[in-house]
Amino acid sequence: MTIETIADQCRELAALITRHTNSKADGLHPTEIDQLDFARESSVATLLHSVVEPMLAIVVQGKKAALLGEETYHYGAAQYLVVSVDLPISGFIVEASEAQPYLGFKLNLDPLQLCDIIAAAPNMRVNTKDTSVRGFFVSTAEVSLVDCALRLTRLLDTPRDIPILAPIIIREIHYRLLMGEQSEAVRQIATSGSNMQRIAAVLTRIKTDFTEPLRIEELARQAKMSPASFHHHFKQVTSMSPLQYQKQLRLLEARRLMMVEKSTAANAADRVGYESPSQFSREYARMFGAPPIKDIDRLLSTGQVN
Repeated sequence: MTIETIADQCRELAALITRHTNSKADGLHPTEIDQLDFARESSVATLLHSVVEPMLAIVVQGKKAALLGEETYHYGAAQYLVVSVDLPISGFIVEASEAQPYLGFKLNLDPLQLCDIIAAAPNMRVNTKDTSVRGFFVSTAEVSLVDCALRLTRLLDTPRDIPILAPIIIREIHYRLLMGEQSEAVRQIATSGSNMQRIAAVLTRIKTDFTEPLRIEELARQAKMSPASFHHHFKQVTSMSPLQYQKQLRLLEARRLMMVEKSTAANAADRVGYESPSQFSREYARMFGAPPIKDIDRLLSTGQVN
């Protein structure tokens, strides 16, 4: 009965998303609700790379895969993923067509709202002193969560209701995630003093100063951990080392500079903190599958924007 109900919910949600994106090109489409976007892709897409901030994404139709570090996650209709810290993620559509496009519901999450809900319900607090969990997970959606997504999407047909009702439904979505199958991972980011929260603060610092050399001992002190413990918890949360995390941020920004600001490869490398152009070219090709000039030419010729 539950599976049938979720299938029915996804069909209705797919119809709503189709109606709100049908006349538009493939890609991510913002809505009149600030935190809400819809994804639509009518073909299997090339691998796309980006830094993803905390969010909930429900697959409504089709299938997708995501790469985090050396891990690959596959998810399809009636499944959802949550990213609870800022992470460089690669993703691609694996099932989509003109007749049955990939459709997704994406909501930006607010860690402060999670903290507020936990503060109002002390029984939600968890002991996270010695553990860390991945800041990214895939799970099967529950009826209550998809129902929230449906009710939020329906508000787009009655814009006058959005200012009052959207915040209420969005708060309920945060609550459903805190009570759901992956509640521990969601609660850690909102639990004061948790290892995940401390690592999240370090991630914010690395994102802000990614052109500067990494000082592991200084970052470990900020996280109130020994360097060895810091490395361990950092990898538990992000699936990569601090150096790998910084490297991906640098390469993503260099690619943006070449695509959007028309920087040369040498200029982009220098601006993101590389001292060796040859090292930049090698690491760029390893991440994106081609050296900088060839990669940018390919993106421009296919009309892709990362």
